[in-house]
Amino acid sequence: MSWDGSSFPEFNADCTSLLARYLSRQMYDRLKDKTTKNGYKFLQAINSGVINQDSQIGVYAGDAESYDLFSPLLDLVIEDYHGFSKDDRHRSDFDLSRLSISNPDPDGEFIVSTRIRVGRNVADIPLGAAMNSSQRCSVETLVANSVRDLKGELAGTYYPLKGMDDGVQRQLIKDHFLFKDGDRFLAAAGLNRHWPEGRGIFHNQEKTFLVWVNEEDQLRIISMQQGGDIQAVFERLLTGVHAIAETVPYLYDRRLGYLTSCPSNLGTAMRASVHIRLPKLALDLPAFNLVAEEHHLQIRGVHGEHSSSEDGVFDISNTRRLGITEIDCVQELYQGVVALINKEKQISTGPVDKTPGPV
Repeated sequence: MSWDGSSFPEFNADCTSLLARYLSRQMYDRLKDKTTKNGYKFLQAINSGVINQDSQIGVYAGDAESYDLFSPLLDLVIEDYHGFSKDDRHRSDFDLSRLSISNPDPDGEFIVSTRIRVGRNVADIPLGAAMNSSQRCSVETLVANSVRDLKGELAGTYYPLKGMDDGVQRQLIKDHFLFKDGDRFLAAAGLNRHWPEGRGIFHNQEKTFLVWVNEEDQLRIISMQQGGDIQAVFERLLTGVHAIAETVPYLYDRRLGYLTSCPSNLGTAMRASVHIRLPKLALDLPAFNLVAEEHHLQIRGVHGEHSSSEDGVFDISNTRRLGITEIDCVQELYQGVVALINKEKQISTGPVDKTPGPV
């Protein structure tokens, strides 16, 4: 679909994005000429959701000011997605003493791997959709210098995408670490401009700690490992996040927490997930979805959003990020995974005659 921004966008009858739900003609007329001090226009903010009508959200911020200037729309989107009103205030909490979890799958029967990531952006610089080339490169330099100083378990190597060695590139692709150009949602939002300039990937020697530079957000900080030791993954993540923060000032808002390009990641900006094998629940979708909804979990295929399961393995992650703390996010994932494993075991004790389908 093409759209030149000269008139109110038309949405397909089957479009279910939050943009389509809340953008009225009156609101469009009110906001269409608004532009932030960094030159980010309202029409840019909604372009991806207009072009890609299978979007879930459909709106991207270009800077911190976007969340104020475009608030008539964004506040409705945020309240719908997060259950977080304009009068609420976000609170962060990294106190590990408040975390009460253990490995939910010590025998490795169900959980293939665990991955927890947070998004971060740099204070006083526009977000990716509004950055110019110079700003993007300055962010890369700042972050690359920071991660090169990481010590101990986190010590590793930074690889810029521009001019990347072919052998390094093949290995990063093989390890499923390398993010790529071509995502149509990010492209329509203006997040793929200047590719591959100003972008890169860091990983430690064990490949359990990664930092993506200038993908959807300026930093995606990731901790991961095989198996279900959620606490070990979370502790490594916090060590890295705090170490980088010593030299990289994170963009933080008193109401919305850590600001991100997509409103779905606001607050903790955390996605805590496991790849988990649940072949019986895959055949009992009502039971699967019920447990996920009770524990605020999202079910995805193994290759992320819009993908399918393979061999009964799913990507399960927290949906709530704003209005709850980082500790709460991880605790919620743990409790949900325990519930899913228990349900899978219950189903395994009897016959299942239900046919599979999309989750």
